[in-house]
Amino acid sequence: MSDCLFCRIVDGTIPAQKVYEDELVLAFKDIHPQRPVHILVIPKKHITSLSTVLPEDADILGRMLAKAHEIAVDQGSPDGFRVIINTDRVGQQEVPHLHMHIVGGPDPVGPMLKRL
Repeated sequence: MSDCLFCRIVDGTIPAQKVYEDELVLAFKDIHPQRPVHILVIPKKHITSLSTVLPEDADILGRMLAKAHEIAVDQGSPDGFRVIINTDRVGQQEVPHLHMHIVGGPDPVGPMLKRL
């Protein structure tokens, strides 16, 4: 999709600080990091959100998760990390292209959710 921010990063028309790439996924540093390590992992194929994944996308999702530890360690979070996939309006997904956040660093990332 030519108007999709992340598709434009995949095709190289928008630059990104790439940290990992293969035939299925691309990982790059978040431009507004919330932690010392904040990496976005996206499928190269345009998938709007986790709610639109098809059975044939299983290999892509598997690759995203399988590479998370390697990427986190390579980027400076060897003692653990958090993976976040925001989905659609309720999940506050900001870019309509499936993406996974890897966040971490030397200190704990804090509570997952605020208690109601």
